[in-house]
Amino acid sequence: MRTFAGWGVAGVVCLLTKDTCVVGAASSIELPALPYAYNALEPVIGRKTLHVHHDKHHAKYVATANSMIEGTALEGKSLEEILLQSHRAKNQGLFNNVAQSWNHAFYWKCMKPKGGGTPTKGQLLTLIESSFGSFENFQKEFAQAGNTAFGSGWAWLVYNSKKKKLEVTKTIGADNPMTSAHVTPILTMDVWEHAYYLDYQNMRVTYVEKFLDKLVNWDFVADNLKRAVGGSKEEL
Repeated sequence: MRTFAGWGVAGVVCLLTKDTCVVGAASSIELPALPYAYNALEPVIGRKTLHVHHDKHHAKYVATANSMIEGTALEGKSLEEILLQSHRAKNQGLFNNVAQSWNHAFYWKCMKPKGGGTPTKGQLLTLIESSFGSFENFQKEFAQAGNTAFGSGWAWLVYNSKKKKLEVTKTIGADNPMTSAHVTPILTMDVWEHAYYLDYQNMRVTYVEKFLDKLVNWDFVADNLKRAVGGSKEEL
């Protein structure tokens, strides 16, 4: 399990304005600003979807998680620490909100305007091909994970440090693969309906296809893999 820099915990929480996230009151878990404008992923993901998804759903998870840890020993700890401790303690309510806070913060960075296609960075593409046989096989397996996650969930590309290979997995609800030993997430795709319904209604298959073809931020994924393989650890 590895940590990721740039989002998740700071001594502040973001208060939403029209298109930005600004510093507000002190808190343990942060709602990060989107790493792009609300309309930047159009026409694949619309401005309204990002407003609702980030400003309502993600913000609610963050607010609820903060209210649950206020005044406890978990207040002030990193988002990852709270996620793992709540999982070990079988505190499902806290875990759900903290994991969803982490999952969404990670998901935003897994996308970029004019992304998708085939990764160009050598280490990532080489390991995808050695782990799955070909990049096309990876795409099929990742799409299948997203399309077959029953109800609400996530599709993941993870690095397994014990097997020294990449694997595709899916989780249901708020679950996160970091709760498993030797596993580091390097890419995720949200398949909860609020991630795509305003743009695609019940056509999750189309959303999954366009996510892979048009949105994946392979530079971010490659950086995550480099840290995971190297065994480095960055604090949030």
